[in-house]
This record gives sequence, C-alpha cells and structure tokens, in this order.
Amino acid sequence: MELSYQANHFPIPSSLFINPNKNFFVLDHVKYKYPTKSNVLHHHSTSRNTSSIFRQNKLSSSALYTSSHNSVISEEGNQENIMSNTAGQVIRCKAAVAWEAGKPLVIEEVEVAPPQKMEVRLKILYTSLCHTDIYFWEAKGQNSVFPRILGHEAAGIVESVGEGVTELAPGDHVLPVFTGECKNCAHCKSEESNMCSLLRINTDRGVMIHDEKSRFSINGKPIYHFVGTSTFSEYTVVHVGCVAKINPLAPLDKVCVLSCGISTGLGATLNVAKPTKGSSVAVFGLGAVGLAAAEGARIAGASRIIGIDLNASRFELAKKFGVTEFVNPKDYSKPVQEVIAEMTDGGVDRSVECTGHIDAMISAFECVHDGWGVAVLVGVPHKEAVFKTHPMNLLNERTLKGTFFGNYKPRSDLPSVVEKYMNKELELEKFITHQLPFSEINKAFDLMLKGEGLRCIIHMDH
Repeated sequence: MELSYQANHFPIPSSLFINPNKNFFVLDHVKYKYPTKSNVLHHHSTSRNTSSIFRQNKLSSSALYTSSHNSVISEEGNQENIMSNTAGQVIRCKAAVAWEAGKPLVIEEVEVAPPQKMEVRLKILYTSLCHTDIYFWEAKGQNSVFPRILGHEAAGIVESVGEGVTELAPGDHVLPVFTGECKNCAHCKSEESNMCSLLRINTDRGVMIHDEKSRFSINGKPIYHFVGTSTFSEYTVVHVGCVAKINPLAPLDKVCVLSCGISTGLGATLNVAKPTKGSSVAVFGLGAVGLAAAEGARIAGASRIIGIDLNASRFELAKKFGVTEFVNPKDYSKPVQEVIAEMTDGGVDRSVECTGHIDAMISAFECVHDGWGVAVLVGVPHKEAVFKTHPMNLLNERTLKGTFFGNYKPRSDLPSVVEKYMNKELELEKFITHQLPFSEINKAFDLMLKGEGLRCIIHMDH
C-alpha cells in the first residue's frame, strides 16, 4: 500500500532523526517506537525542504507522520497514537530536588502521577534558570516549601492529558507558564488584564489546585511543586490553563526562554510602555529581563535606548539589544534621574525598571518627561519597600504603571510571541549564553549567582 501526503500538511521539525533499520525514531530528543502494525509508506513530496531531510537521513521510505507529531498512519490508514503507552500510569523519571534552602539540588528518581481533572503531564525537553528560582531556593525573604522541585522557564511536549482537557493532546509542543489563563474569570475576559483569578502566580502553593495534592513523590512521600510548573523534572504535571500550545516547528531549545523572563521584559515595553517610533526609552537594569525590554524598544523603533546599570561590564553586551547610550549611576554625584533629564532635554518618553530596587523604581519614574512620559515597573521590590515621590510628579502628567508577565495572557498571547521569533522579528539566540546537561544543573545556579551570562539552557536528555 502507498499513501501520498501533500507537503503543506507535512511539517518536518528540525530535530527529527529516523533510522529505517531500527524500530524507533527520535523527535525533539524523544525516542518513540513504531506501532507494531505500521506499514512502511512512501512519502511523495514535492517540497525541497522535506525531500532534502529525507535524503539527509538516507531514508527511502518511512512511516507517515501527522502534523501533530504524535501519531503515524497504520497500514489500514488509521492514525495510531505513539505517546499513549504511559498515559494513566505513574512515570518514574529524574528530577532535581531542592531538599533545603541554599543547598545544591540533588538528582533523584521521582514518581510522577498521571494528570487529574484539567491537568496535563508534560515531558520537559529544555529548561532554563531564572532569578525567581534562585530567590526561592535561597529562601531568604519569604516562606519556601521543601522538599521542592523548582523550575518554571521551559519547553516540552504533552505526554498525556487529564479529564476535561480538550485544547491539548499528546504530542503538542508547549510552553509551561508560572501564571495562567482560565479564560472564565473577570480578568481573563478583560482585554486589559492578564491577572487570572484562578491561576495567577502563587509561590506558597506546593500542590495542585484540583485536589491539593502533589503529583511528585519519592517512596510515597510528597515532593512539592513550584509555581505550578516544576520544570526541573523530566516529567511534570501542570494545570491546562498554564500551558501555551505553540508552533510545532519552533525550536524548543530557543523558545523555552519565552515562558518567563524574556516575555516579561519584552511585553513591558511593547504592551505597556508602548514607545513610538523615534522615541527615547530608558531601561533600568541590564540583566536578561532588562535586555528583553531594550529588545522591545528596538523592535518598536525607538531612536534612543539608554541603559542604566551599576555594572559597566554589561554595557558592551547591551549594544546587541539596541541600547545606544549607557549610564552608570556610580559615575555621578547627582541622582541618576537628573542625569537622564539633562541628557534628553527634560526626560525620556518612556522608562522600564527591571531591577526591583526601590531607588531605581523612583528614578525610573522621575526621569520621564512631564506631559507625556510613562514609567513601567517590572522588578519585584522587597516586601517592606515604600515608593516615595512628590505628588507634583504625577500632577505634571507623568504616568506610572506596573506590569506582570509583560501583560501577556499565556495561552492567548504566547503563541504569537513565538511567531515573532519564527518570523525573525525577535532574536532569542543572543539571550542564550550557556548550555548545560541536566546532570550539571547546579553549575547553572553557580553561573547566575556569579552574574555570568544571561540564560543557561539545560538539556533534560543529557
């Protein structure tokens, strides 16, 4: 039997490896077995890209894949699922467990229970480290639950779905997100808010919403979740509202960084500050989030992007993100907001604060131009911090705004951010400065604690 399949219905992912002499294929670093009744079917495609991939793999014939990458066509012409062999079962896998505050994570074998109502179980392929992971791992200024599996910036594939899940299916490529979108509450129905009443971030919760139980365990004892994602595990269970389905052709080792910090900074500029073409933008803090804010200003067409940071070594790297001028507050005896006002004839049109330090927040607000200036606060301050400014700064028509996750609704908006990358409007590679195997995850913590690099991608299959 021969079947033909049109090229426009047959997307080939960049990380597909097929060996016709074996009973498996590898897709996005996941090994799948062929169904026992699958037939060897010839692929007749006129696509130069797909045919070249087949030649590259020395493939004269192959099982025929559906566009969702989770099934093949059997000899009877029926789709057969290739990811269902673990559905409904407990999965044993490796996870990096934080047993106590500030101590190195330990790679352990954990049991991951099947997803329950409105939950999905994901196979995490890539994850990266964010300052939020460090903050709650150190547990210096908040209540942290241990033992816990941290991690919230990642990409993976849906392994199985629980009761009531209709928008996702096994094989879907997804980004898990630390905040969610139930699509039913007042916030989700509002075009102005992404602060979902049900699924907004909760750093204290270590269990699933459905039954207030953990899906992770070791020898029957629970290991707690972190912000609903826990991506430092080969498999994790997430509420369906915290999972964004994305283009299956997007490289997961790149777009994984969009599930937290990069989207936060990018959206703070594009969605909240909204600079116009030719305008001036000041960015306070040139870490990954701040550079993402600068990237947003570059995309928007700002003519002057002023980077403010106490670490002058960050200035050279920031040029790659469109930053045109640099200010180190330590080089001046006057407040930095006065320095910026003098540089810009009264103040910048927009500012984005990405440090969380209260003095920087005040400076970011007071450095915008009266009459039309807008300041956006992104960084999270100390819980006892107090924002103080003279009321006249507001009465003179300066605007102060705050943002959460760049005002992106995870399920509705993140797929379009991925498309910005796919369309080469957004550059992600320059954010990725390190790559490490999962077994060396503690090195990623060391790099971030030393302030080295921006994002470290952790390969879960190594």
